[in-house]
Amino acid sequence: MIHYEKFVLDNGLQVFVHEDASTPIAAVNILYNVGSRDEDPAQTGFAHLFEHLMFGGSKNIPSYDEPLQKVGGENNAFTSPDITNYYITLPAANLETAFWLESDRMLSLSFDPQVLDVQQKVVIEEFKQRYLNQPYGDIWLKLRPLAYQQHPYRWATIGKDISHIEEATLDDVKAFFFKYYLPNNAILVVAGNVTVEQVKQLCDKWFALIPAGDAYARQLPLEPVQTEARKLEMSANVPLNGLYKAYHMPGRFDAGFPAADLLGDMLGRSKSSRLYQQLLRDNPLFSSINAYITASIEPGLLVVQGKLNEGVSLEEADAAVEALLQEFIDQPVPEEELAKVKNQAEATLAFSEVELLNRAMNLAFAANAGDPDLVNKEAELIQAVTADDVQTMARQILRKDNCSTLYYRRAVG
Repeated sequence: MIHYEKFVLDNGLQVFVHEDASTPIAAVNILYNVGSRDEDPAQTGFAHLFEHLMFGGSKNIPSYDEPLQKVGGENNAFTSPDITNYYITLPAANLETAFWLESDRMLSLSFDPQVLDVQQKVVIEEFKQRYLNQPYGDIWLKLRPLAYQQHPYRWATIGKDISHIEEATLDDVKAFFFKYYLPNNAILVVAGNVTVEQVKQLCDKWFALIPAGDAYARQLPLEPVQTEARKLEMSANVPLNGLYKAYHMPGRFDAGFPAADLLGDMLGRSKSSRLYQQLLRDNPLFSSINAYITASIEPGLLVVQGKLNEGVSLEEADAAVEALLQEFIDQPVPEEELAKVKNQAEATLAFSEVELLNRAMNLAFAANAGDPDLVNKEAELIQAVTADDVQTMARQILRKDNCSTLYYRRAVG
């Protein structure tokens, strides 16, 4: 159970405090309600670019990392299609340093043209290394626009095209910052050896005077229900043929999500999963195979992916996967199998909450979804899933007309 108290500043910044006197550490997590789904289709990759720019110096602090390192702190950030998240862990005695740093870059980045130029080059190099020049690196550059036709999940967080980052101007960057990086578009979670009163005082000192901006009302196009199977074939210089199958599923906080999540676990979470047991161990068509979910806030994807063994055709492997999935649709789900994946899911959840920073992040994610209490309901929701729920979800998700299939062939010659 993650206990917390909440208050809201006049500028709209939501603040959550999770007190834990058993640790000498504090975690400060700021979630901005902006991800790659919020980008202009002609200017993608900006949320990820900002993840880098936010460490390039702000109005009164030329170097972000240096003062934090002096007080024994660490920091990092990540961008997803849904959010951008920045976090610091440091000795609780030095908590104010985190407030000073985070408030200054929320107030205003330095917008130094040289910093923009440097970070553009960093992101462009990352695009090339991770997505263009790495075996199978471009999978999501191909699979997302195959599965999504309208919704902005159709491009990867890195961006749709490398030119969007190359051509970004300082004015573009400023406009993006002042639209999304606002106190009224953010959630601050402070956890650890802190008190609510202490956090209130620090918020009044460092965040209260930052002006609110125009409220961001998200109006994204809905993804139409997929009504026919889609398929794409491509080839590249990779060691093995790859099969990727993406199925639309409920969003992270939708009612059907826990059953869909457990469905994914039963299919391909571990070596005891159906895909591994049947298509790698018993009938070795694949050298590796698994299933996972994107767990995005809006309707996401359940993905089955595998690398084929030498001599196995993509058509043969695909037919074997389809047969296994059809069996899941047709046959009742064994209670023992469901109980096992429930226990695995609960163990993972319990283990994640051991770490203070994870508790802070999970609280921020739930609050951003509109209900911070969701952070304490997950185990209960997992246990409430029945075998019938999983089979119903299998019938809803694993339909052939709900599938986008990518054949990733090894180039010959």
